[in-house]
Amino acid sequence: MTRPIVLQLASLAQHPSFDDIDRHFERLAFQDLTELSAQQIERVQILLTSAVTPTPASLMDRLPALKAICSVGVGYDSIDIHAAKQRGIQVSTTPDVLNDCVADMAWALMLDAARRLTESDRYVRAGLWDRPNGFGLGTRVSGKKLGIVGLGRIGQTIARRASGFDMELRYHNRRPRHDVAWHYEPSLIELADWADIMVIAAVGGDETRGLINIDVLNALGPKGILVNIARGSVVDESALIAALQEGRLGAAGLDVFENEPQVPQALRDLNQVVLAPHTASATVETREAMLTLTLENILQYQKTGKVLTPLSV
Repeated sequence: MTRPIVLQLASLAQHPSFDDIDRHFERLAFQDLTELSAQQIERVQILLTSAVTPTPASLMDRLPALKAICSVGVGYDSIDIHAAKQRGIQVSTTPDVLNDCVADMAWALMLDAARRLTESDRYVRAGLWDRPNGFGLGTRVSGKKLGIVGLGRIGQTIARRASGFDMELRYHNRRPRHDVAWHYEPSLIELADWADIMVIAAVGGDETRGLINIDVLNALGPKGILVNIARGSVVDESALIAALQEGRLGAAGLDVFENEPQVPQALRDLNQVVLAPHTASATVETREAMLTLTLENILQYQKTGKVLTPLSV
């Protein structure tokens, strides 16, 4: 019997569940569709992709039997969701399993940017400790005012950790949440003006592109710290660089960038910026859980015709 095809767009580690997938599907690694036969193209039912792998409408258009897109990750700005919805294609992500690790990274970047840990590491390694003026001072995190932009699953996980640092907390969202006790700030500018530290945990895509602009950065101010573990597109990167260079913003901790993997030299040259290569979810435990859930979505589709964790937008 001819099996339907899972077309794997993302490069993924080997996983025991692939054996179950391969019993029900023929799994093909990504390749130019011109290398597939017409008969193979007509058997592609599922795309196995990731939050950072482009999955455009043009690809969906060429796969007439496509029924589901199963993505490793929670971001979906790389998938043309509107096109999938129009075509009746189910889209699944991997919610919840990465909340803790991404929140941990937000706090790691926050503490690093405030206490200048990476900068001090470079200082010690360069043999500069014996200089007369010493390394200088960092900024305390405990007791500060924390503003969170985007209070979804990850934003709430970040927020809960703030109590351990005795921080005041406010958040900005598309709309206020009625299931949390934290203060909602409808104005992003006013949130930035109030906060000492601002963490970006909003979704990517056109709706939030450039949301953190020059006005927000100026409001956060010369002692303010910006942390981004969401998407690089949410921050106006040119405005961020200028604010840091000119001292209108104090520091930044960045796990994501506008044109990954390209990071502007100007950001790399700034000592008050902590840089990470989009690794907020990159722990053994979390990546295992993300891939497991993605493959469970495929197997659930095979059994019931419905994915396990459908995206609802």
